[in-house]
Amino acid sequence: MKRINRSTALAVGALIVSLGLPMGAAHADTAAPRIDLRVLVVSDGGPATDAIAAELDTAGTPYTEIDLQQSGRPVIDADFLADAVDGVPRAKFQAVVLPNDNPFPADSAEMAALVAYEQTYAIPQVDAYTYARPEAGLEYPVNGGYSGSVDGVQAQVTAAGKAGPFDYLDGSVPFEDNSPDVSESYAFLSAPAPGADFTPYVDAAIPGQSARGSLVGEYRHDGRRELVVTFVYSRHQPQFRLLARGIVDWMTGGVHLGASRNYFAVHVDDVFAANARWNSELNCTPGSNDCAPGEGTPDTIRMTPSDVDHATAWQRRQNFTLDLAYNAAGSEDQREDNNGVDELADKLIADRGRFRWINHTYSHPFLGCEQDTSVVPWKCATNADGSTKWVSRAAISDEISSNRAWGEAAGLPLDNGELVTGEHSGLKVLPQQPEDNPNLGPALADNGVTWFASDNSRDPVQRQVGPATTVSRYPMNVFYNVARAAEQVDEYNWLYTSRAQGGSGVCEDNPATSTCLPAPLDTTTGYADHIVPLETSIGLGHVLSNDPKPHFIHQSNLTEDRIAYPVLDGVLDTYNGLFTANTPVVNLRMKDIGAEMRRRAAWQAAVAAGQVTAHRVGGTVSVQAPDGVSMPATMPTGTTNGSAEFGDAYAGDVSGWTTSSGTPLTLTLPASTPALSATVDGREKAAATRPAPRTHVPAGVTERVPYTPDS
Repeated sequence: MKRINRSTALAVGALIVSLGLPMGAAHADTAAPRIDLRVLVVSDGGPATDAIAAELDTAGTPYTEIDLQQSGRPVIDADFLADAVDGVPRAKFQAVVLPNDNPFPADSAEMAALVAYEQTYAIPQVDAYTYARPEAGLEYPVNGGYSGSVDGVQAQVTAAGKAGPFDYLDGSVPFEDNSPDVSESYAFLSAPAPGADFTPYVDAAIPGQSARGSLVGEYRHDGRRELVVTFVYSRHQPQFRLLARGIVDWMTGGVHLGASRNYFAVHVDDVFAANARWNSELNCTPGSNDCAPGEGTPDTIRMTPSDVDHATAWQRRQNFTLDLAYNAAGSEDQREDNNGVDELADKLIADRGRFRWINHTYSHPFLGCEQDTSVVPWKCATNADGSTKWVSRAAISDEISSNRAWGEAAGLPLDNGELVTGEHSGLKVLPQQPEDNPNLGPALADNGVTWFASDNSRDPVQRQVGPATTVSRYPMNVFYNVARAAEQVDEYNWLYTSRAQGGSGVCEDNPATSTCLPAPLDTTTGYADHIVPLETSIGLGHVLSNDPKPHFIHQSNLTEDRIAYPVLDGVLDTYNGLFTANTPVVNLRMKDIGAEMRRRAAWQAAVAAGQVTAHRVGGTVSVQAPDGVSMPATMPTGTTNGSAEFGDAYAGDVSGWTTSSGTPLTLTLPASTPALSATVDGREKAAATRPAPRTHVPAGVTERVPYTPDS
């Protein structure tokens, strides 16, 4: 199975990119128009246009948004849509997204302007969510179709969809069904209207019939092309996340700024150490800060050599690499207590090349303020003058350097720029420690740390800490202090049930961030039936959102019942069942994730500041950004830079990051790439729906751009 791509770098080139495109008939006077690489999103405040805008944001594709509900908004007319630059006609947008096929009043001058614009420049239109009707190329649902809930429906990509914009999908497009009491998805299923030039790309069975109805399809009429979507969705729903890439590819013809990939990385914390175990009677973890001092007898959880064998076999089966964040003191303590014997460490060191390794500090201490654990919850200890007592620079530095030295002596393949501290300590943690330990940054500098892990639930935005840049990690809700499914369910019930049901009531006290279960889960079946599907859904949602941030679990989850694997398998097996082999999960190590996040932020800032311009004139696409800014772009397969191939293959495209070097870069698309064509009077129809197989997807993030397109 070839589902995992560990390539860490996309193609890097220069600042100004000129992409040679095949020439097509463009205007009656044969002069090629200029088409700006920007999308126009016209929103009515609904979730569908918001979802498409969010996809453009995340991918780094510039767009202008017009809110129809906003007073004083720009009027969409011929001057807003097009003008001339140096005597060359200019289309200011390469695609138009509307909330439906016509969101304007009858006889609207704005809709007339859009129609004329699309006809003149062969600009495609996406109807984000529209009623099935002949005006959109479909029969009314009452004529043998269906309108209603599609919760749990298994939609399918048609043969035309697989040959076109959704070629990265294996075929199935499952619609979520999280609750029998809540309608989550509504759709209109209909056949093409008689005589309509309509091609379904995604369809589903019409309830009670053998016939199928379109959910996503292309309608060609009057010199225009529309992508007609007849189901409503939000940016987070998996059915949209599966189709979002194809929607963007369709509207841009596979030539656009920005890129998207599906990432998944899993860090396993506390390797070599032993985790304290949850006590089901005390509802706390003896030996940890959530039990009162002296309460209960500590019981520990630690991996065994057979767990290492299981992990390596699992990695081979899934073609996936785990990142092990290790604490050397755990092994040293084990040897001290067992006459020098530590079979787990011996096994892990022997198999060290099968994993990636991260420094997790020597003994996993808390490296923020000095903790006063005489109370629950703990508080920061203070000096006589009331100021906070901080763990010293020397103590932090010793934890980093001692663990590194031990790892190097053991031959662990480390990257010394990466660091995960115990509990992400040293960084601010509310409410007890509202600021970073001021000694943390200098200690990181002392040890050459450049990438520093943070907890996404507390610190989601990448930032600088001394010389280091943070890499936010998603905590999986598989607890650090459990190794058995029944323990996980017991603690889960304690946290997520009301006091009346025997729980802690934490969910009652924090309704904005937590939801109480309607009833406690069964300790025998609750893990497999409730927790695993939920955590799988959350993890898969991150994977499908072009989000490179890693997830983290603990070594305790890989031993005894090995409860992490059902969740990890749920994410990877579900993913592999949905995507073709050319769209693998991208599994990066921590430093590469950090670099990806950092260059996205720089690109986003440049786009938001109006410092990026991009347009196509005939056979050339030119893109310009500030010096030093890496620019993401997606192009068709076979695009070349001189004699060299451009970009890396992903999901049927090629894509890469192009970094400013001050020298223009010219890329040429393959001769087989269809060109868009149109005439000034709109009589000539657009050419092929989509280029031949494409291969390039650089990643980036961009914010909404101002109303005024670049000139």
